[in-house]
Amino acid sequence: MTRLVHLLAPLLVVAPIFAQSSQTPPQPPVFRSGASLVALNVAVVDRGDQYISGLHPRDFAIYEDGVKQAVRFFESSDVPVDLIVLLDMSASMGDKMDIVHGAAIGFLRTLRRGDRGAIVAFNDRVNVLQPLTGDRASLERAVRGTTARGATALNNALYIALKQFGQRALKAGEVRRQAIAVLSDGEDTCSLVSFDDVLGVARQSGVGIYTIALQSKYEMARAKEEGARPYLSESDYAMNTLARETGALAFFPKEPDQLESVYGSIANELAHQYSIGYVPMNSRFDGRFRRIVVQVVSRQDLRARTRVGYTAAPGAAAAAAGNDGGVRH
Repeated sequence: MTRLVHLLAPLLVVAPIFAQSSQTPPQPPVFRSGASLVALNVAVVDRGDQYISGLHPRDFAIYEDGVKQAVRFFESSDVPVDLIVLLDMSASMGDKMDIVHGAAIGFLRTLRRGDRGAIVAFNDRVNVLQPLTGDRASLERAVRGTTARGATALNNALYIALKQFGQRALKAGEVRRQAIAVLSDGEDTCSLVSFDDVLGVARQSGVGIYTIALQSKYEMARAKEEGARPYLSESDYAMNTLARETGALAFFPKEPDQLESVYGSIANELAHQYSIGYVPMNSRFDGRFRRIVVQVVSRQDLRARTRVGYTAAPGAAAAAAGNDGGVRH
């Protein structure tokens, strides 16, 4: 993994940070963990796929490799969000820019006080246009400054975003809801990083990766002409797998004008997630994959969705810092 970071370094461009507002609004509390904490972002839905609020720690049961774990952190609303928006700016996106700009800016406007956003654009290079900030004006300027050209290095972008942002709060011991929303309209064409590399880092980071794969009009038209059944391309499979493994959602809009609705669905989920943390009974960082199951034990009609597990490598859980946060609701 370290060698990959060095290989990708020449392809990463960090844009100058836009000027920040001179008046910093008061920030909400920062939650910290006092022990190695596995942090989960958990969405709970009923049989009609409606999000359910108002649950308490006693309503949940968490299992790691079949062994029940004790809830050490629980918060249903106040945990701040870090939202990293990844935008495909390859040449094929050229005719979609106005719609993409409007939808992404609308998405960023859903951030609350204490939340932070970041903008990463990618084509054959990966450009961090705006590091994490709570300044909406800076985020909007970064989005509007994107232009389309070049090839598609999707895996490079995801890998760099996970490395650059995904473990920052964990290393500081902060409990934040971290999410990546990645938009692309085609296959990866020039990455140095493989999909397996990306999946490996995602399994350690705990970041939910919401994937948006704009469907190719050419492929849909060809399938319609030939009477072929729709199929899942290699790129679509990768996007679907990343979302499922990290407890997020995958979207496959057929038209760019559906992006506003897609981003709205992601924002709605982020607003309704529970943040739950536990200290693993198995404290060994042995590099093995640990499978996680979260159940809502108080109501059989509810379904909980979170990441399917994590790789127990050093740094996969939050470092010790500050007080223990505690169980809150």
